[in-house]
Amino acid sequence: MKTSFNKFLYIGFILVGLFQALFSKDYMQAVSSFGIALAFDPFDQEQKWNDRPTWQKAVLFVHLAIVAALFGFAIGLNDK
Repeated sequence: MKTSFNKFLYIGFILVGLFQALFSKDYMQAVSSFGIALAFDPFDQEQKWNDRPTWQKAVLFVHLAIVAALFGFAIGLNDK
């Protein structure tokens, strides 16, 4: 099985985002790291969106929902 470099970048940005959210408490930077991770699709990029399995689509949609929720949380937390 060939592992693409995008998979490593995806996981790397997820880990950086987790570090920023959990340890640094810098939620806006965490949102950007999680959002950038979405640009590096960890699945087969040659496969069309309609041909992908449902679980892969669900993973990407859940990831996007987490980014949106964390963005809302960061905006709300900084609203003083």
